[in-house]
Amino acid sequence: MSIESVINLQNADIFQEKNLILHQVNLNINKGEFTYIIGKTGSGKSSLLKTLYGDLKLELGNGNVAGFDLLKLKRKQVPKLRRKLGIIFQDFQLLTDRNAKDNLLFVLKATGWKNKMEMAKRVGEVLQKVGLETKDYKMPHQLSGGEQQRLVIARALLNKPEIILADEPTGNLDPEISDDITKLLQQLALEENTAVIMSTHEVRLLEKFPARVLRVEDHKVIENL
Repeated sequence: MSIESVINLQNADIFQEKNLILHQVNLNINKGEFTYIIGKTGSGKSSLLKTLYGDLKLELGNGNVAGFDLLKLKRKQVPKLRRKLGIIFQDFQLLTDRNAKDNLLFVLKATGWKNKMEMAKRVGEVLQKVGLETKDYKMPHQLSGGEQQRLVIARALLNKPEIILADEPTGNLDPEISDDITKLLQQLALEENTAVIMSTHEVRLLEKFPARVLRVEDHKVIENL
């Protein structure tokens, strides 16, 4: 398997409005690589992820994510970039008025899928990957917190993303469920050859499931060797 870079930042300065959040970020992440981002609340972890998915504009330096030049990225190109990404938030952002399967079908329709048989097949595939194949008819409120997060991961996988960005995906879950979710994300990086970046404040996860670690502090992103 050839090593292929899917995220590359060079001397990137990241701002929130006029405030410099991160300075001179140099970062390279390859396909299939699992990486933790750690740092105190407010250190800039979320700002880094927001820059990668086009929510914050890169102002200075160079950045390339899934083939998109972040410096030249126009607002209308952001949806195209996001189709190559799977984004997982701490608050699940599921549609509460429809069941698990229909949550996923909604996303496929929104991203241009038309063939009903292909859509049903893809929904079945991702539900199986996250261990929810028997829960497709359940409403979000009928699922446990861990199951809801698995459904969010299934949603992130629908369009076979090159990169999964997970912002504190275990933040609201108890330790055992956090372990399951972390293990699942590491497994997906391996099996799907998808780069996974997971921000977390749970240091014990790093010890239990070792992987590459980037630390955000003092406006810098530092490789934790």
